[in-house]
Amino acid sequence: MSLRLKNRIVDYSLAFIVLIAVFVCLAPFLYILSQSLSSNRAIVSQAVTIYPIDFNIEAYKVVFGDSGMLYSLFYTVVLAVVFVFIALTVTILSAYPLTKKRLKGRNFLLLVMLFTMYFSGGLIPDYLNVKNLNLLNTPWALILPGMMSVYYMIILKSFFQNLPDSLEEAAYLDGCNDLQILLKIVLPLSKPALATISLLYAVFRWNYFQDALFYITDQDLYTIQLKLYNVINVSQQMAGENINVNLPSEALKAASIMFGTVPILLAYPWLQRYFVSGIMIGSVKG
Repeated sequence: MSLRLKNRIVDYSLAFIVLIAVFVCLAPFLYILSQSLSSNRAIVSQAVTIYPIDFNIEAYKVVFGDSGMLYSLFYTVVLAVVFVFIALTVTILSAYPLTKKRLKGRNFLLLVMLFTMYFSGGLIPDYLNVKNLNLLNTPWALILPGMMSVYYMIILKSFFQNLPDSLEEAAYLDGCNDLQILLKIVLPLSKPALATISLLYAVFRWNYFQDALFYITDQDLYTIQLKLYNVINVSQQMAGENINVNLPSEALKAASIMFGTVPILLAYPWLQRYFVSGIMIGSVKG
């Protein structure tokens, strides 16, 4: 067998494996999408797979007609944007100084940060801390406790370390200080890493609902994920108790899930070109 034929067989085999992986990842999404566009009768009878049965958009009419759901979506978008801005700022201001050998005690500071990756106070101390700071039932309870990930900080720190030292040395000779170098040289050259970290923070804030579940009781401050959690959880409890009054239909639950999932998916195409390069370049040197 020629080398060219062997390479072609390998390429086709890898392409087939990738197609299977893509289908495995898309199948749950397509299933929920099909449910949201199918009749409740077809869903209950388990006739729906990856294509709709008895196609209709009544569930989406109900979802988009719910002012509370639309408000939660808008509120979550604003919350995610503010969270990403604050988290990215704190991450940058933590990562950049740790790349400087002249920073005294930088190894100790890095060790303290790494310690928090493996050990934490636990749920009850976290709740008491948020309560004592008077953050309960405020948006800040969903922003401040998780505004920096040490793992993402390490990725960004590694990216900064890979930048040529000659650029900063030339800037020092021109009279720039550390802040000017960071804003005018380092950050413009770090767009792939910054876009990657921003996307990771945005996905975390968008999908995470446990902090809202613990810290928020005001329904006006419910995130879209917490609202979806309540819709699905309440419907399951009612179904278990054989209560059919106002029980959300399966199509409505699926439409609500799609309503809360699609917005964050739309962010990926804009940042996809930065994502792989940002992760890989940032992992070259620790």
